[in-house]
Amino acid sequence: MASKSTVMAGAVGGMTIGSVLPFLWGDYNSFGMASIFFATVLGFFGIWLAVRLSNWLG
Repeated sequence: MASKSTVMAGAVGGMTIGSVLPFLWGDYNSFGMASIFFATVLGFFGIWLAVRLSNWLG
């Protein structure tokens, strides 16, 4: 079972990467729909990845 801090680190990391991702193609609106969408999607992906890695590593 993954600890709270591991899951939170995955969520924060995924949301950070997701919110910065639209900056790569020139969308500098931090509260735009693309930033919010990618932060949400990659936040969930970060949680999933953190749980998977935590279970895999023991």
